[in-house]
Amino acid sequence: MSSEIRLAFAHPAERAEATAAEGPLDRISLRDHIVDVEIGAFQAERGVTQRICFNVVVEVRPLTGPIDDDVDRILSYDKVTEAIATELSDERLNLLETLAERVAERILLEPQAERAFVRIEKLDRGPGALGVEIVRARDQVDADRGAATETLNPELVYFSNEAVASPYLKGWIDQLAALGRPLIFCVGAPDLPAPQTGHRMAQGRIDLLAIEQNAWTLAARDDRCVVVSTRTELDWAMRNGQSCVWAPSKIVLDAVDGPSAQPRDAVALAAWFAATFDAGELLVIGSEEPDEASVPLRHVSADQPEL
Repeated sequence: MSSEIRLAFAHPAERAEATAAEGPLDRISLRDHIVDVEIGAFQAERGVTQRICFNVVVEVRPLTGPIDDDVDRILSYDKVTEAIATELSDERLNLLETLAERVAERILLEPQAERAFVRIEKLDRGPGALGVEIVRARDQVDADRGAATETLNPELVYFSNEAVASPYLKGWIDQLAALGRPLIFCVGAPDLPAPQTGHRMAQGRIDLLAIEQNAWTLAARDDRCVVVSTRTELDWAMRNGQSCVWAPSKIVLDAVDGPSAQPRDAVALAAWFAATFDAGELLVIGSEEPDEASVPLRHVSADQPEL
């Protein structure tokens, strides 16, 4: 077996050593860290967990002074396992490639880290281990990633169907825009009969798609409203002053700790989403208030021009 092939299947520690740049770097490693997680792009991988094995090596700058047996002076192993746990808890992912990228990026936010080697393998999808391995350097990490973890506390607004059709809609959006906060708009299903299947999972998908149809209806009524479906799009929109309308399917289906509310209870679903995004307030226009909400809640009538 050639050295290149042998190295391809070797532990990331060997790859780190073989590809090290000039000048000594220290390394810390995590070997055979196994976690049960729901991940995968196939329908058969939804609703079940499988074993995922992590092997991670991080190259770090050597300390310039004595360690003094002080854990605060080093890049702790806990930072590596915390990076894995954080990315697994953030949202359900389809691809190991995405997970590896995010774990590497989070590790490289640590000031001592220079390069990260991340190997992730599925242990239960076949007779052998199926996996990916990446290597990332500090200069490849998005400089804005650290800032992206800042909580923005958006204003989340639920528009009833009466509110969506209201002549006051543009005026409401004007008032909300004047607040100077990130804005996320939510809606429920339109006042039209949806197909009924009698199958819980299928019906949930249909009801989520009905909400997304209505999201596009709201967007058509005001050009400032842009329909978005992913956390990445929402984060970007909030940081760039864009008002967005939530299309819920992807975030709901990919949530690690999903909502107890069904899509037909759209106000309760909006309350769950508001808590997920640490909204500063949930404003409900023209609908019944949710039974409970873990963020500040305000309700106004759809025949009220001033918010």
